[in-house]
Amino acid sequence: MNKGSISLAGAVGMGTGVMIGAGIFALTGQIAQLAGPYFALSFVFGAIVTSFSAYSYIKMSNAWPSSGGIAMILQKAYGPGAIAAAAALLMALSMVISESLVARTFATYVLRPFDIAGGPLVPVLAVGVILFAFIVNASGNRSVGLLSIIMAVIKIGGIALFGIVALWSGGFTFAAASSTNSGFNLTGFIASVALSILAFKGFTTITNSGAEITDPHRNVGRTIMISIAICTVVYLLVAFAVGSNLSIDQIVAAKDYSLAEAASPALGQSGFYLTVVLAAVATASGVLASVFAVSRMLAMLTDMKMIPHSHFGMSGPIRSHTLVYTVVLASALAVFFDLSRIASLGAFFYLIMDMLVHWGVFRHLRHEIGAHGAVLLCAIAFDGFVLAAFTTMKLGSDPMIVLYAGAAISAVFISERIYLKRWTALEAVAKN
Repeated sequence: MNKGSISLAGAVGMGTGVMIGAGIFALTGQIAQLAGPYFALSFVFGAIVTSFSAYSYIKMSNAWPSSGGIAMILQKAYGPGAIAAAAALLMALSMVISESLVARTFATYVLRPFDIAGGPLVPVLAVGVILFAFIVNASGNRSVGLLSIIMAVIKIGGIALFGIVALWSGGFTFAAASSTNSGFNLTGFIASVALSILAFKGFTTITNSGAEITDPHRNVGRTIMISIAICTVVYLLVAFAVGSNLSIDQIVAAKDYSLAEAASPALGQSGFYLTVVLAAVATASGVLASVFAVSRMLAMLTDMKMIPHSHFGMSGPIRSHTLVYTVVLASALAVFFDLSRIASLGAFFYLIMDMLVHWGVFRHLRHEIGAHGAVLLCAIAFDGFVLAAFTTMKLGSDPMIVLYAGAAISAVFISERIYLKRWTALEAVAKN
């Protein structure tokens, strides 16, 4: 790994690149569908829960900054066993799921000017942007860091401008709250926080690249909190901008491209096209940053003998191989799942992994790193509460995705148990 190759600004750009790419364009409509007229508040609660979650990662990263940092946290908490390996793999898979989510969002927005809302072009374009991220990542860390800064500045400035102008055009009213069919459901609102948390989970990109950030003992924590703060402001600005121009029913009807839909009444046709361009930049940079992080996390899991690895005839280092695995899996998800199901899978995977991280730090490491147990327990409770509400809602609206998620998570734990048991046996034979 190239230590110190990512500056503080580059790390913030990378973190916000993942978060804003997914949070604004991919999830706003889905959050509104669950939360109803108060969907903007879902982002606030998501930021609060994420801040509690970030505590464990910051404390651990300050003590032991490393690339693939979540794998390091889990191994130090649980030892080199199936729980640590499976939870780390869940994190990696949730990041791959995010790549496919944002890639499909890229395709959805790019096709809106042509009035195409589905069909084969959506997965084709999604795979195309994933391949673009692969090419950029293959060129090296500095290319990723520089491009992350440039794209983050463009999209944050553009999205902020969109939000301000749209709010002004809407007369600073909140049309989303005036719909006659926009009743409030507490369980639905709490469930929406699961997707809001997903919109912030890009901060783990920073943790996973800890050793590559300059002055990591100081800058990892600063980068995480700066990124969360920036994203909270941007999310609220855009949520109010969308809500001032569309009713909740209109937002839900256009949930896969709600920002573009809101731009038309607020900014006219030119604003609509501007929003499409911003969406393309934001989602492309989100895929870029996510591919960068997850490929390195998989490489570290391989080096730590936590997951199986095969070269499949490819030359070069392991990191090059994991980059290929990342884009292939993300492309497959983008082809076979729609946005709603991809987001749901990501929420299930991430929340389970996050609870395991907090419990491991609380149970085994909190005294060593000086962490407050009450904060860790609050993080677990918040995750569990949100997960229960989200599961309840999905059992009612799409029970198959709950079944898919449960089967996939179980398969991860079982396969890791089998792999590690076999690897330990082979290692013992080799020593004898």
